[in-house]
Amino acid sequence: MTDIEKNHPYVVLARRTVERYLGGGIPPAGGLEIDPRAELWNIRRACFVSIKTTSGDLRGCIGTILPARPSLDVEIIENAVSSSTRDPRFPPMKKAELDNVVFSVDVLSEPEKIPDKSMLDVKKWGVIVSNGTRRGVLLPDLEGVDTVDGQIEIASRKAGIYDTNGITLERFSVRRYPEK
Repeated sequence: MTDIEKNHPYVVLARRTVERYLGGGIPPAGGLEIDPRAELWNIRRACFVSIKTTSGDLRGCIGTILPARPSLDVEIIENAVSSSTRDPRFPPMKKAELDNVVFSVDVLSEPEKIPDKSMLDVKKWGVIVSNGTRRGVLLPDLEGVDTVDGQIEIASRKAGIYDTNGITLERFSVRRYPEK
């Protein structure tokens, strides 16, 4: 069984992009190279590409909260390269690591402003915390994030927001495509 038969085309595109990039080659030209169904690719959506070790440790995670590219396939390609080589929390990945990591692609809904944290649920909603020009984001349904207050605290800290008085909250949902 091939990877495309086991996994959604979004996660196959992310892996193949990183495999080629780390191998010194050119990433895929687009999603149609992976799957010919244009309706998968010809939409503008924000996404995150997460990479974890096979033991479950985060190895890289980069994404967008609003679409930044002309189509979802280009968004996935750019975020896959960034997740593997530009996440400031980790050194750039090496090709030798590829057999020991798994990919996940989260496709985001459009964020919506909410009046307060009562409209959040850590399993269902991701959060964007803003204060002035600082903005932090945290995906939903993450291991170890069990409370809304914890979710807001982590997102705030990521943005360098240490006083949560006066913050603005937005929420979004994701459709997660994990590699099997």
